[in-house]
Amino acid sequence: MVERFLGALRGWCLDACAWLGPQLKVTQGENAMAAPRTISLDAMGGDQGPQMVIPGAALALERHPDINFVLVGDRARIEPHWHQYPTLAERSRVVHTDIAIEMQDKPSQAVRRGRGSSMWLALDAVQKGEADCAVSAGNTGALMAMAKLILKTMPGIERPVIAGQWPTVRHNCIVLDLGANIGATARQLADFALMGAAMARALFHIERPRVGLLNIGVEEIKGIDEVRQAHAWLKENDLPIDYCGFVEGDQIGQGIVDVVVVEGYAGNIALKTAEGTAKQMAAYVREALTSSLAAKLGALLADRGLRALRGRMDPRRWNGAPFLGLNGIVIKSHGGTDAFGFASAIGVGYDMAESDLIERLAADLEALHGKLGESRSPEAKNA
Repeated sequence: MVERFLGALRGWCLDACAWLGPQLKVTQGENAMAAPRTISLDAMGGDQGPQMVIPGAALALERHPDINFVLVGDRARIEPHWHQYPTLAERSRVVHTDIAIEMQDKPSQAVRRGRGSSMWLALDAVQKGEADCAVSAGNTGALMAMAKLILKTMPGIERPVIAGQWPTVRHNCIVLDLGANIGATARQLADFALMGAAMARALFHIERPRVGLLNIGVEEIKGIDEVRQAHAWLKENDLPIDYCGFVEGDQIGQGIVDVVVVEGYAGNIALKTAEGTAKQMAAYVREALTSSLAAKLGALLADRGLRALRGRMDPRRWNGAPFLGLNGIVIKSHGGTDAFGFASAIGVGYDMAESDLIERLAADLEALHGKLGESRSPEAKNA
């Protein structure tokens, strides 16, 4: 019986190999045809500058060996770290500038005196087609202002939005806007829905992402006029999304949708509240696990599970917030992250570039605005 089983297993393996062989050849052929991606990095951005950016780039290169980098910043500060990673040195070049935007600079000041800075030149590389994406851990307001000035917004988009990944009990979801705009019209909320869906396609490989509109209740009579108007319009029109209606704040973490749409004021409050709650719960767990000898022994026995939980909740894994609505890909990394977190931000930019996000999103927005022009807008319907 054992021989019969082994013979059947061998036959199955041979059949599987026969089927997989052509598939692997096709995949290898596709990968061989794919052009390497070039990513420009603001090497002076963040709390640590090149000390964090260079090791982060080296780690990202291990994850995505086809990346080329443009490292923009002070060569004298970059090279001591750069030469520690020979593979990175082979796949990158340094663009020197001794001008850097400080974290405390106001956006208006940064734009006035920031031409030629590491942040400016990293964005300029995307505008000139020398890079597929720019990543910076620098001043958020300055990066937003410069990106809008250099790359311009897509037709019909007034201001970019900040989108981010939000861990849930099922899978990550996209939440936007996380603070780039205060308030939003119904049309802008509809734009956010398509922007978030484009990001979900790029990162999660979902063709028709499930989209929900954050509200104070799921009933259609609840919410401010702009939210209810956007809800009615998204429900009535045929769009490349699976619109699921209203979701409440406590449902974000349940993972019932792939994209949560919210205006920036409420979105930023929701984000900061969730971050604070996570830190609070972590403090409670630490206190509970060190409260007695028995608790410490239990923590020791549960060490593997606790480490897995810590890894799952590690915010560095989800670092990297795109500015959506620009004619180019710009990723904002947390300023206080480390090399692991910065590599995650680079990975977000890489995935978005690989998905041809800008071209797909431009087509979706054009179709959306065309439909909006053919019929009365939500504002007009409710006037």
